[in-house]
Amino acid sequence: MQPATRVTELAGRLDGRLIAAAATPLPAGPAPDPGVLDAYLAGLVADGAGGLAVCAHTGRGPFLDRAARDLVVRRAAALGVPVIAGVGGAGSDAMADARLAAAGGADALLVFPPPADPLGHHDALWRATGLPLVAFDLYTAPYSPAELAALLAHPGVAGVKLARLHDAIACQAGIAAAREAGRLAITGEDRMFGPSLMWGARAALVGLAAAAVGLTAGVLESYLAGRYAEFVTRSARLDALADVTFREPYEGYVQRMLWIAEAEGRIPPGHALDPHAPLLTADDRPRVLSTWRDLTEIEV
Repeated sequence: MQPATRVTELAGRLDGRLIAAAATPLPAGPAPDPGVLDAYLAGLVADGAGGLAVCAHTGRGPFLDRAARDLVVRRAAALGVPVIAGVGGAGSDAMADARLAAAGGADALLVFPPPADPLGHHDALWRATGLPLVAFDLYTAPYSPAELAALLAHPGVAGVKLARLHDAIACQAGIAAAREAGRLAITGEDRMFGPSLMWGARAALVGLAAAAVGLTAGVLESYLAGRYAEFVTRSARLDALADVTFREPYEGYVQRMLWIAEAEGRIPPGHALDPHAPLLTADDRPRVLSTWRDLTEIEV
């Protein structure tokens, strides 16, 4: 089935863009400071993000209360770039999240994999909000080829974010399925970022862009522009950063990216703590920041 006009238009706006999977800077409390949030989100856009994914996994969307979610979506929407709001996830109400995002000005929904009936789930969100949908093929809850094909045939689905982490074959198959269906293949592969572009992804939605935005954007831009020698060099640098941020325990990547965001001056001290982070070793932060500093010096 052909996508709806609004869906095609959204896919066109996202094509070729880096969508930053934004973190949610939090002080010692449940809600972000509006000024800190504004500065953080605006900085991501200024440094190369052509869109924002908020209340997604990197932003700890499933754990944010209604007021915090509404604040984040509305502040992001005020920046004038496409905003994709994450909906669903463990323990959250996807339909309530979706309606709140639509009221707050989101342009699309990133749909966390539901526990059952993914096609029916996406269809219900589409009918309730009319917002274009981005399916989320996540390594912890991957879709079967048949399930993904059905989602990509839905008129409300603009594309799919592939986040298979270390399954290169599944990532390639998902990109091929999206392209065959005429939908946007969006890489969410922080550890296979460069290769996923070569496999055919046309946009990116990654947690690596919660900080280090320029480095991430540079890889996408150089590849799409056909500057392949530059692409190889930039991709190697991004891989080095991904190696120290997206590693076991993988849930720790949010805290690691917040450390970098704080070091970059995007988030002030006291607002860069992930309350849902797993226990990280004492050498984790020094390793992350040392690598980030080395890469920053190379970029300059």
